[in-house]
Amino acid sequence: MSEKIIELKHVNKHYGGVHALKDVDFDLNRGEILCLIGQNGCGKSTMIKVISGVIDVDEGSEIILNGTSSGRVSAIEAMNSGVRVIYQDLSLFPNLTVAENIAFDRHIDPSVRGVSWSEMRAQAEEVMDRMHIHLDPDRLIEELSIADRQLVAIARALATNAKILIMDEPTSSLTRKEVNVLFSIIKSLQEKGMTVMFVSHKLDEIIEIAERITVMRDGRIITTISNKDVDETQLAQMISGQSISYHQDFSPCGDRTVLEVKNLSCGSQYRDVSFSLMEGEILGIIGLLGSGRTELATSIFGMNPPDSGQILLEGREVHFKSNRDAIAGGIAYVPEDRLLQGLVLNQSIENNTVISVLKKLKTHLGLMDRRKSRELTQKWIEELSIRSAQPQINASTMSGGNQQKIVISKWLSTEPKVLILDQPTNGIDIAAKSTIYDLIRQLSRQGMSIILISDEVPEIYYNCPRALVMHKGRIVKELDCTAVTENQFSQEVLSD
Repeated sequence: MSEKIIELKHVNKHYGGVHALKDVDFDLNRGEILCLIGQNGCGKSTMIKVISGVIDVDEGSEIILNGTSSGRVSAIEAMNSGVRVIYQDLSLFPNLTVAENIAFDRHIDPSVRGVSWSEMRAQAEEVMDRMHIHLDPDRLIEELSIADRQLVAIARALATNAKILIMDEPTSSLTRKEVNVLFSIIKSLQEKGMTVMFVSHKLDEIIEIAERITVMRDGRIITTISNKDVDETQLAQMISGQSISYHQDFSPCGDRTVLEVKNLSCGSQYRDVSFSLMEGEILGIIGLLGSGRTELATSIFGMNPPDSGQILLEGREVHFKSNRDAIAGGIAYVPEDRLLQGLVLNQSIENNTVISVLKKLKTHLGLMDRRKSRELTQKWIEELSIRSAQPQINASTMSGGNQQKIVISKWLSTEPKVLILDQPTNGIDIAAKSTIYDLIRQLSRQGMSIILISDEVPEIYYNCPRALVMHKGRIVKELDCTAVTENQFSQEVLSD
């Protein structure tokens, strides 16, 4: 019989009038790998905060941690019991070294006086040896790839003798090769007695790594099931409560060229890139991290000036010196990192929506026309189906899927000719993905030209009639998605 390391019984949590957790019963077995899944806003983050002692639960709730029952668990009690959370942003210090980040928690202890650099380095190296990873302990975090930062975050948790490791979206920014390395490390940790729980939206990876899968919907536990008893289609239906399937549904694009890139190069980031984008076309660019895809997008958007080549917008060569120039020219860019680059989290939905069109909302006195601002925001809330949203609510309180819609609404407000979407569904649930895909197709039918950048094969295959494959800074092939199966498309992409 499995030993339960964590149990939640009849756990409820209210935030004002919002019932975030509803009579939740949940358990986590010692030494298992469990995945917690559900739509954005279903209560997953609240569950993590309850287990890690970050928030209190309502009266009548029971939490049993390592056999000890109480009405709540404090953050200190959770940490002393070995609970560690690695959030999606990793919460590392970019200006500190690998060793300093790994050994950081040791220096929170008030009994530790002064810093022993040799001990810090030795501790970091010992933990990395346990994980069988090889990183330079003197290298700054800001110089590492996302995958290596993820490994440092795990090492920091292990340096504190973690027994329960909770990981929030651990694979959202990793390539398949890097995911394999991470899964190998998770398995090795499990063999040493570690309990691992992680949150993810990638259904194939969930079935691959998790022994048990707990599904949440609207603050409730819907079911907990073995990975052997479910497939991706069934999981998707459990998560959303509806049947979701993808199919190609392409509308013909116009015969007018809106954007043309000719022999564009930018240092070692990308070289000799050429392509054209037609009116109403959804053009896919697929490539792994480091392929140059984002660097190319930011060059088109005026944020990363190319060294050579041409960018032509509606037949006229343009030389954007800033993103303001690009916006004025009719180009919009939804960045990959919505939290750091796409949103002002401590500002309202309204302020985030109108920030790119402030000049259009001025009165003749030069003041903000609040009525127009509120009407514009409400328009996009309704058109994009941003759930539980009011214009004055802070963006930080919204789920990941709704936050992404807010970012998109900000750029749609500029009425662009060209919309660049960089990993638009990164870290959001399957139902929210479907909504965004429908929006992309709708914008295309209205004549907007769209560049969709992704490393997910299904995302490109089902949304883009034509796709460019980027590898090591070059466009290596162009694929007609309508002429091949998804499997054939995947093989063509992965062959590079």
